[in-house]
Amino acid sequence: MSVAEEIYDYTRNIDSVLKEDDTIDEVKKRIVDSIYVAFGARNSGPVKISKGGLLPSKGKLNSPIYFDRRKASIDIATFINGCMTRYLDYNDTYLSKEALHPSDNIPPILSYGYASQKDGANALKAVAAAYQIVGALSDAVSIRDRGWDHVTYISISSAVGLAMLDELPKSQFINAINLAINNNISLRQTRAGELSMWKGCTAANASRNSIFALLLAREGFTGPSPIFEGEMGFFRQVSGDMTLKFDANRILKTMIKNYPVEYHAMSAIEAALQAKNDIGTEEINNIVIDTFSVAHKIIVKDPEKLRPKTKETADHSMPYMIAYTLLYGEPGLQSFEGKYLEDPAILKLIDKMTFNISQEYDSLYPEYLPIKISVQTKSGTVVKEIRVPKGHFRNPYSWNDLRNKGERIMEDRERAERIAELGMRLDRMTVREFIDGVNEKR
Repeated sequence: MSVAEEIYDYTRNIDSVLKEDDTIDEVKKRIVDSIYVAFGARNSGPVKISKGGLLPSKGKLNSPIYFDRRKASIDIATFINGCMTRYLDYNDTYLSKEALHPSDNIPPILSYGYASQKDGANALKAVAAAYQIVGALSDAVSIRDRGWDHVTYISISSAVGLAMLDELPKSQFINAINLAINNNISLRQTRAGELSMWKGCTAANASRNSIFALLLAREGFTGPSPIFEGEMGFFRQVSGDMTLKFDANRILKTMIKNYPVEYHAMSAIEAALQAKNDIGTEEINNIVIDTFSVAHKIIVKDPEKLRPKTKETADHSMPYMIAYTLLYGEPGLQSFEGKYLEDPAILKLIDKMTFNISQEYDSLYPEYLPIKISVQTKSGTVVKEIRVPKGHFRNPYSWNDLRNKGERIMEDRERAERIAELGMRLDRMTVREFIDGVNEKR
């Protein structure tokens, strides 16, 4: 049996996953979280550029742009909504051999669900299937060391979620995957060196291409096969051999972000906040940070991380985020403005940092997210260690935590609560009713 066939067979039983514990409730939380963070990015540079370059748009099937009066063809709506969801680096995370953002799968499912008048219960199943597949891929093989970006996996999982939402028969389902992945391999250069706007939008492009693949596959268009095992297929060209395991609930191991930064910095921010409270206004002489290899590789080692020049690099810089937090407290959506990127006090503090890779912390990752920060002042050394930050699957968000996050982003408690209520009732309404409710102004 091919891997594509295994994926298809697995999705036939997705109901059994949703019945586990509070899984369906957790899926709803992640959909609501994706809407909150999209609101925060609605006026960001890349979103404005995308709207300017791609709108007006009209196709056979059309869906709303989040928090906008306009609709667009579903591929364009998916891209713009996907950019909003991902750009702030505030949406959920899954950590394994490959670290990625499962909620990148949500915009295409909602866009297509709206246009094709799907009900919310089926959309929840489609999102769950996409989460489970992208988690299985993440658990199987890391492709970043081979030069490929993790968004390549989103190409697969978003196609799976869309094919399931549309209830495609097996042949068309498999061809949706074939078409989605063959021409949709993303280079890791997206996340190397000085980061560009594309860092926050490449997942949106992957899912936009999955929409295109779905529309062709549903009409009988065929794609290269077997896409994984073939002579020039995914295994040989991208990932190497892999075995997907479908024996775990990955949804419950995804993590909601408490701050708008790359997830491996989450514990560092909590530790820095605690240290700041103890240090007060004392001058800092030096800072020693013990971390794990993956965090060091992704958000520490590049020289650009010591002098970030863009928002995209700064939110992927542990040195910057620690310095900002020690000086100014909890980071938010305004923490990456030019005045902070050029702040002499932040740059001076970065130069006082030393990073060490801990073998103990390597052994704990990804089940834990360990960090230790030792801050030396003339009065002594303050040491703070965090292993499980707020929002981690071992310290999960409640609905109230999520509403508070929404209020922080939207600065409107009533609207944040209304969106949460819509999400909680998603299985009892259509996707169209949900999105129209999200976009409604009162």
